[in-house]
Amino acid sequence: MLNTLAAELRSARDSTDRLFSLVAPEGLYERSIPERHRLIFYLGHLEAFDWNLVRTAIDVPAFHPGFDRLFAFGIDPEPGKAAADSPSDWPSTAEIGDYNRRTRETIDRLLPEIPEQLTNVAIEHRLMHAETFAYLMHSLPYDRKITGPSKSAIAARAVSSEMIDVPAGPATLGRSRDRFGWDNEFNEHRIEVPAFRISKYKVTNGDYLAYVREGAKPPHFWDRAGEKWLYRGMFESIPLPLDWPVYVTHDEANAYAQWRGMSLPTEAQFHRAAYATQEGTEREFPWGDNPAAKSAPVFDFARWDPAPVTASSETDSALGVSQLVGNGWEWTSTTFGPFPGFEPFPFYMGYSRDFFDGAHYVIKGASPRTASRFLRRSFRNWFRPNYPYVYATFRLVEN
Repeated sequence: MLNTLAAELRSARDSTDRLFSLVAPEGLYERSIPERHRLIFYLGHLEAFDWNLVRTAIDVPAFHPGFDRLFAFGIDPEPGKAAADSPSDWPSTAEIGDYNRRTRETIDRLLPEIPEQLTNVAIEHRLMHAETFAYLMHSLPYDRKITGPSKSAIAARAVSSEMIDVPAGPATLGRSRDRFGWDNEFNEHRIEVPAFRISKYKVTNGDYLAYVREGAKPPHFWDRAGEKWLYRGMFESIPLPLDWPVYVTHDEANAYAQWRGMSLPTEAQFHRAAYATQEGTEREFPWGDNPAAKSAPVFDFARWDPAPVTASSETDSALGVSQLVGNGWEWTSTTFGPFPGFEPFPFYMGYSRDFFDGAHYVIKGASPRTASRFLRRSFRNWFRPNYPYVYATFRLVEN
């Protein structure tokens, strides 16, 4: 197990190192999203998080306590409320590089002494940032990025709406404590869910365009050039792909659902649609019980931008619902809160508990930039309802 975790930690580091290498040096000191730190913070944060975590379990002396504090915590303010620092307030990339190298060397040497739970936390925290840093990169001007691999849009076509019947039955939420998970994933419990209908596909850009033409505000990832709509991709702007899922805020998703006379699914409804079978059992993944049984170009860093909602049909759920995991997280109507028996991590008390405030909503599934570790059924993600930068889409429910 130690060798496996060590390999996963190295792989996670490689993933984030590649991301930082795609940002032009001058771009690192920019604040691409007003509500977040300048990008330079994240260059130090990943190692500082690992180092501070290790020091909760092993008594090792600090070698740079100033950086340990400076890079300790991210921020989650209301949209529009930015921090007031300037680029000159931050250290040089060379200083941070020295700190990072020493931190990694020390952690690697101490790895046999670090509890497995903490190593898993370090790996998954880094992989979370591999996705959230992509949000930050996405909002950088193109001339601040070193062009990476880009996949042009597949010829767009309209996608017909179809509703799938989901029979009444149980949904298993959460996770048993004999396996690793974050504190908000526990405890495992079952909820009886009445029958409902859910859209086979995620709501597309084409669907949402009709709503915008009725007067709704366009989503964050759209731009307009004269009479044409464009999608602002990671490395290029392209004509709006009508068959890609639309990335929106929870507020926008909820308003669209009401406009259509429907609603967003609850967390339990998402689980029924994703994991229930016709035989009354539940799968570990929508496509079966083996995480590697199906290959799909819609998660695990497979793409910088979405694929059509009709792609990767081999990952459909047993009930025939498409892309519930992959190609964009999915907003639910469930506010983020604790499951029965919740206990905060003693070494990270505020990871979940600080967000049990009624002001964050659960999103489920995965995006094209989500690591495969987070495909497990119990994993929960959450964001503010008006935060526009997430790779989050939605689908509709009729009760």
